[in-house]
Parts: sequence; C-alpha cells; structure tokens
Amino acid sequence: MTVLQQRLEQIVPRIKSEGFFEGRQLGNELNFHIFDYDPKDEMLVRDYIEFIKRKLNKAHEPHHIIEINLYQAIIDILNEKGFLEKNFEFEEKKGSEFVFDKTRKALRLTLNNDLLVNYIKEKVGSNHIVFITGVGQAYPIIRSHSILNNLHHVLDQNPLVMFFPGRYDGQSLSLFNLIKDDNYYRAFRLVD
Repeated sequence: MTVLQQRLEQIVPRIKSEGFFEGRQLGNELNFHIFDYDPKDEMLVRDYIEFIKRKLNKAHEPHHIIEINLYQAIIDILNEKGFLEKNFEFEEKKGSEFVFDKTRKALRLTLNNDLLVNYIKEKVGSNHIVFITGVGQAYPIIRSHSILNNLHHVLDQNPLVMFFPGRYDGQSLSLFNLIKDDNYYRAFRLVD
C-alpha cells in the first residue's frame, strides 16, 4: 500500500471521528483542513473523493459531503452572468492574462460581494462538510489562501477540507509543489 493510499484511507475515520463536525478537537479554532497530495496523484484523489461521497452521503449519516469544485464554480458564475462567451472572445483577441484579470474582477474576488464566496454560501447547508476541489484547475484566477481567507466569514459552522495538489506544511502552501502561495496558518492538515 502506498503512502497516499494510507493517507486517503484515514480521511473517512477522521471525518467521522467524534467532535470533527463541531471542531471541538481544535480548541474552537476554525474548522478548516487541508489534504495535500502530489499533483501527479490528482486522478487517484478525485476517484477517492467520489468514493467518500458515496460512502458518507447516505440517508442514515448525520452529515453529508458537499463538493465545491472551484473551476466549475467559476464556469457556473460566468455562465450565469453571461460572461463566459465574452471571456472566450477576449482570450482570442487579448490573451489569457487579460482574461484572468477580467475574470477576477467579474467574480469580485476578495470584495464584500465576492461572487464565488456567495456561490459557496448558497450551496452549503447546516449539516454539510465542505470539500473544496479544483484548486489546481482554478489557478491562476483564484489563489488557495485567498479563498480560504474569504470563506472564514461564511463557513464558520461547517468543517471544510481543501484538497490541495501540492504541499502544505501547516504554514505555507506550495501549489503543484512549485508555486509558493502566501502563508496560511489557520488550517490544519487533515491527516499526516
């Protein structure tokens, strides 16, 4: 059994452990967790997330997993606002960097009316454990530390697990094991 398989198999017992949902084991810290993994294992992790959702999203379970794929959320928001087709046209004419900047502005990222934060808030119910996926797909539009910082205000009652393709050492995030993000100290490693 590989190290990744061993770590993946610890997720369900961790999530089902006493006090996980309430965050009691954290001393009233924010109940945010990161499961980091080597980016080359993306497909294995995605498959395991599907397994976890099938296992835990049964009627007799008190808490359910809701997965928010950041990339899909961006597409949904842009499509709803009528910006998706415009982005394709802009990219063809002005390039990717221009589209990334325009998309960030259209999503109102980090502002009080952040559309991505509102999208997530609308999807999450009181009994949900939130899985954030699509972190690598959403880069460079969204940075992981930014989304975590902005979700503090709306997900203070729900546990959150961000599946992160890279390294998290409890202080800093390194996307794809290459791109250093700003320091982030408020999340716990889900499993070691």
